[in-house]
Amino acid sequence: MVRQFIPDVDTVRERFSEVRSRIVEAARVAGRDPADVRVLVATKYVAAEHLGALRDAGIRLIGENRAQDLVAKHGLHGDAFDWHFIGHLQSRKTKLVLPLVSLIHSVSTLSVVQEIEARATNTTEVLLEVNIGGEESKSGVPLDGVDDFLEAASGHRKVRFTGLMCMPPLSDDPEEARPFFVRARELAQRLSTMWSGTYTFDQLSMGTSADYEVAVQEGATIVRVGSVLF
Repeated sequence: MVRQFIPDVDTVRERFSEVRSRIVEAARVAGRDPADVRVLVATKYVAAEHLGALRDAGIRLIGENRAQDLVAKHGLHGDAFDWHFIGHLQSRKTKLVLPLVSLIHSVSTLSVVQEIEARATNTTEVLLEVNIGGEESKSGVPLDGVDDFLEAASGHRKVRFTGLMCMPPLSDDPEEARPFFVRARELAQRLSTMWSGTYTFDQLSMGTSADYEVAVQEGATIVRVGSVLF
């Protein structure tokens, strides 16, 4: 049975404020504008009936991992949030996700690109999920396959890559994630030059509750937090 968190409004508001304060400090250290960093709250372990507490705590950007949960939660809360999809996306579930979200973080297969192309009514912004640590247990395009993947995807005009999403290898030490975040930032910079005029790679979705401050220092524009709030 999946454990569900029951969020308390005051606790979530206080902890969310603390996250924002830590982001401000991390951005200051890096010489960045903290306004360039968005905090996405991952709601995988928050049931649909409890999402109202997040709304009341002032949270607007949330991310879902499962297509069926996204559909259920969006059905109850709709315009209360800006919805992103952050989980592994199967091509057969793309049709469920596409109309409900403003950004898909986890595009990593050509079958999903093809589904978006076939079903989208307008140009759809997505992030390319990269397997930044080369781990067999994680999804994402391997580093040495990114160029070929983008070349193959480039014929699909409704799909517009605007950045990268990555997850470094799990560690208890946030500093161990730093080289992977650096690698993602440098990859985004290279791709921005290579694909100028076609794609932009100025969005970096990286960093979770365990390492979001390091991620901000290395260029994250979206951090994905959950357990630190609940």
